[in-house]
Amino acid sequence: MEQQDLLSNSPNFGTQQNLPNATTALVLGILSILGSFCYGIVGLICGIVGLILANRDKKLYQLSPELYSASSFGTSNAGRICCIIGLILSSLLVLLIIVVLIFFGALITSQGFR
Repeated sequence: MEQQDLLSNSPNFGTQQNLPNATTALVLGILSILGSFCYGIVGLICGIVGLILANRDKKLYQLSPELYSASSFGTSNAGRICCIIGLILSSLLVLLIIVVLIFFGALITSQGFR
């Protein structure tokens, strides 16, 4: 009986908490989109790390949704979407840079270096 009283008097009893990495995933997702224009490398790094954190939060929320607030799950989900967009943009930019380097490399070797 005493144990139930201690639990009911606890300040966090019955309240939902935020997911631990929701805000971090969102910030990394936004940085991933912005970093995709810095030759793609910054965007790839931020996007991968943010996607890992957002997926951890998603698994954590699915295990016990009653412990975490729906708004923090939404924040984590928005971060996950931003990370995916940033990864796509960064990957396309890196591929474009590789194609351009191959094209100009072939052009220089076929023309001879003068």
